[in-house]
Amino acid sequence: MPLVGHQREPRPITWGEQRVLMPRLPDHLGRMALFILNTGVRDNVVCSLRWEWEIKVPELGISVFEVPKAHVKGRKRSRVVICNSVAQSVIEAARGQHEEFVFVYRRERVKNTDQAPKMPYRPIAAMNNTAWQNARKAAGLDDLHVHDLRHTVGMRLREAGVAEGTIADILWHSTRTMTQHYSVAQIVELHAAL
Repeated sequence: MPLVGHQREPRPITWGEQRVLMPRLPDHLGRMALFILNTGVRDNVVCSLRWEWEIKVPELGISVFEVPKAHVKGRKRSRVVICNSVAQSVIEAARGQHEEFVFVYRRERVKNTDQAPKMPYRPIAAMNNTAWQNARKAAGLDDLHVHDLRHTVGMRLREAGVAEGTIADILWHSTRTMTQHYSVAQIVELHAAL
């Protein structure tokens, strides 16, 4: 067990490390990682993301997902996931695979590929699995955690000059001041930031 007060430092990835990691991930994990890198959500939210939570925003040509508070860390209130164009393309590629869950997996045939797969798509319980660990090792990123993708989003938004309150809204962080705590940025502002 780690000593109390000795948490591991965040480990955001660079654009170069992202280019090395992504092709080494299996397709289903690659889509999930790309979604996190473009929305900043936690991996448990990606694993539980459901189509019934989707709200289309035709004015922007995107979707947002209202995640019920039961699936939000702290469970104080529901939160909204904003899709930028990359995240939206990931969503569109997943559409129609599963009736309930957005991110799903099935073992594809390696023999008799002209036949339909034997197993249906099923939800993914966790991203930190053997495939994730093998991919990060192959990419030379042995110390990379799935949660570091969220840190990467925060770092990139900060480097782009996005306001701290907007970053907090995107990452669903609570802020210390009442004004920031109760002022929720508009979807347009969050979409533009991402």
